[in-house]
Amino acid sequence: MIQVAIVKRRLKEGKTYEDFRKAWYHTTGFGTGNKMLTVMNVADPREIIVIGMTEANLEQARELIFIDSKERKDHSLDDIIEPEIDRTFGVLIAEDDFSAKGPVQYKQAMVGGKVTDMAELAGDFEEGAKLLAEMRPDIKL
Repeated sequence: MIQVAIVKRRLKEGKTYEDFRKAWYHTTGFGTGNKMLTVMNVADPREIIVIGMTEANLEQARELIFIDSKERKDHSLDDIIEPEIDRTFGVLIAEDDFSAKGPVQYKQAMVGGKVTDMAELAGDFEEGAKLLAEMRPDIKL
């Protein structure tokens, strides 16, 4: 399962992306497949959006949340970003490639070539929400 976190922050006046990156950059890896995409809003360059995609089961997610919480305590962003943070957490349910020119035929939701089983994921969603609430009560779901 690929877990997705979308975290939107706003730089404080006078702070730069490089200020953010130096404080945000993780010094401990998660020990599982992980990719972080950082986006700067073209209409508001002070808005920084990080999209994290991590391959993890629920036990690995527990460790990942612990590592991320420790990173944020050890490397505070308080002097760099505004206090309001918009967070969204989910599970990747489809990968679609629309790069071909011309008509594209419909296909079922798939990740890594495997059809997404929404019924199977329903329990994972519930467990994931419980885990996040338990480990990070500061994050409102």
